[in-house]
Amino acid sequence: MKDEDPTADFLDAVRADEETPWRRDRPAGERAPERAERPERWGRTRAAGRAAAQAAPYLQAAALVAWLASGAFDDGSGNQSG
Repeated sequence: MKDEDPTADFLDAVRADEETPWRRDRPAGERAPERAERPERWGRTRAAGRAAAQAAPYLQAAALVAWLASGAFDDGSGNQSG
């Protein structure tokens, strides 16, 4: 019984006999041009995330100081209205 490979059969059927034009445009020894760098899609978002992560400890410290200060100036009357 012959081993048949349907993938190999498919690839043989769709492969072109000659190279595509974009492969023939450049001589064999010549290097491909460098790809143009794409701008980063999430550059601003990542920068904002990094800034928030760096500022987080300072914001937490400021919130703690504000909370402690609010308790220090509490007159103990229990009046919650500003």
